[in-house]
Amino acid sequence: MGHQHTFESIAIGDTHTMTHTFTAEAVRAFADITGDDNPIHVDEAYAKETRFGTCIVHGVYLMGLVSKQLGHDYPGPGCIAVQITTKFARPVPVGAEVAFTVKVVEKIEGRRQIRARISAQCNGKMALGGEVIFVPPGG
Repeated sequence: MGHQHTFESIAIGDTHTMTHTFTAEAVRAFADITGDDNPIHVDEAYAKETRFGTCIVHGVYLMGLVSKQLGHDYPGPGCIAVQITTKFARPVPVGAEVAFTVKVVEKIEGRRQIRARISAQCNGKMALGGEVIFVPPGG
């Protein structure tokens, strides 16, 4: 697990980026766990006939990686997300590598919460954008 960053050690402007590659096997496993087996995610023959031309990753799977980043990497174990808002800007093809970034924009002193911008970039283009409010470890 990653290092814990506390309310005191986090500064406005802090940025953390991680990358993840979404394999077909992982997307299939996510579909099996959630029951969301929409063929746009898991059936290549079907997906080839759509406007995307290939299978795409579930948007909620992208959000799950944001949760992993917060609770594992930055700020680390013990982090609790209070609110996550997202916009899905464009699809992510299965097999793509995505860069996830968290950038701290505000420290909410009275609540000991952090507000940060989140983004997921695929091939240099925004796939997911939004904001998270979290309580860092020890909060």
